[in-house]
Amino acid sequence: MPHISRRGFLGSVAAAGIAALAADASAAARPADPAGPGSAAPGRIPHEVQDHRCIVVGSGFGGGVASLRLATAGVPVVVLERGRRWPTGPDARTFPSASAPDERALWFRSAPEIFGRRVDLPRYTGLLDASVGENMTSVCATGVGGGSLIYQGMALQPTEELFRTWFPGAIDWREMDREYYPRVSRVLRLAEAPDELIESRPYAASRVFADRVRAAGLPLRKIPMPIDWDYALAELRGEMRPSYTNGDGSFGVNNGGKHSVDVTYLAQAEATGLVEVRPLHDVRAMRRSPDGRWELDVEELDTAGNVVRTLTMRAPALMLAAGSVGTATLLTRAAATGAVSDLPESVGDGWGTNADRIYAWTDPTADFGAVQGGPVVYGSLNWSDPTTAHTVIQASTPPFGPDLHTTMLVGYGVSADRGRIVYDPAQDRGVIRWPAAGDSGIRRHIERTARTIVGPSSHLTDTNAFVNSTWHPLGGAPMGRVCDIDGRVLGQRGLYVVDGALIPGTTAACNPSLTIAAIAERALDRIVRHDVGGVI
Repeated sequence: MPHISRRGFLGSVAAAGIAALAADASAAARPADPAGPGSAAPGRIPHEVQDHRCIVVGSGFGGGVASLRLATAGVPVVVLERGRRWPTGPDARTFPSASAPDERALWFRSAPEIFGRRVDLPRYTGLLDASVGENMTSVCATGVGGGSLIYQGMALQPTEELFRTWFPGAIDWREMDREYYPRVSRVLRLAEAPDELIESRPYAASRVFADRVRAAGLPLRKIPMPIDWDYALAELRGEMRPSYTNGDGSFGVNNGGKHSVDVTYLAQAEATGLVEVRPLHDVRAMRRSPDGRWELDVEELDTAGNVVRTLTMRAPALMLAAGSVGTATLLTRAAATGAVSDLPESVGDGWGTNADRIYAWTDPTADFGAVQGGPVVYGSLNWSDPTTAHTVIQASTPPFGPDLHTTMLVGYGVSADRGRIVYDPAQDRGVIRWPAAGDSGIRRHIERTARTIVGPSSHLTDTNAFVNSTWHPLGGAPMGRVCDIDGRVLGQRGLYVVDGALIPGTTAACNPSLTIAAIAERALDRIVRHDVGGVI
């Protein structure tokens, strides 16, 4: 294997910004080595060939929606997820703490440095994986439920003007507003934080943010969240160990009450009896067989990342929902190696960051509290101009101990800047190529708003200035260029993209999850109507 230079990445701990992670790109880039440490000896790993009707790769929002809607239509589905299951419940300890991460925090191919220093951790199929590219690092989640396990959950729907400005005109806004956004909202059981919770001591930072936004004359609103807020209130009553109310939910909420994909869409899909979710199944390559079916090379792993079995899985229908970088990597690898001929030339293009920014807000005069409740309560939606629309929200910090008089601001907005994902055979992965000045236009608007909110007594630290990163990668197989607006890959019968890779680089100043799921719901309605019984 050729040498790959070490490159660190600095990302906020699920929008907490202070808790910086660094990963060794050399380890992260290489595919699993069946003969590597802890793996079975060459030739002794069992192999199996399996045939299925439909395979879904990835178990986040796109994969969850696809599996449920196909199963409802009577189609048996196998869902492949490279990460493990992360069960929750009151007082569970399934997820690692953001203030003291352990091996559960990182995918085993990364050699982590935590809080700026290297820590030797056992190999583990942990929650986070970073893709380090040119001028940008993208962070994604691994596990049944995908990004919904660690996302803050901000469920914002763009206005009609924003949607029409940034999405293809062939998608009817009125239909999205009438049918698909409300459908996702019902499944995720969105709710705003109750005033009783906001007035409690742990939510002082939320109140300070709200006061500063109002004083600045900027718009303020509560953010709908996929949260049963009664869990947070129960924590205040001492009925559970803190998870929401101490800001320690950025690596997953141990107490439950978070309506992530694993306990909503996937649970409903599995309840049909037609959906089998297979954790720890890592798809390494895809190709088209001579008979027209799709074939996948799959490694079944244990939680230490050792290969316990290899599989060739075949199906006439393949739905890619491995996240923007994961889906684009599978497609660009297949195109570059000739495993799939005649893929659209734009595979890998149209990649965007949703203009993510994460700031540490320090103010010695503000009483944020050493313990800050979460995940998110308020945001300032500055959407009057669809060409510069952006959102700034306040997010809690994990419980580090001392009162640092610091909390977090997270911003994202619209941007026409795009990069691309290119397959690198030396690393056997898709590499992000992002322009050095990407998102600079909208960044100025986001930072101006953030500085207006915090006021002259505060210090604002832009964590992206240290290492540019995004938690909301979008594109790589965008509608209109690689796929039709229903996710069918152009010229490739039975191949679909139903995740963030389908989105054209931005979700219009909103957190992506609600729009990704709504677009997937719309696509699956049409795929079920037109493709089931024929293609599928």
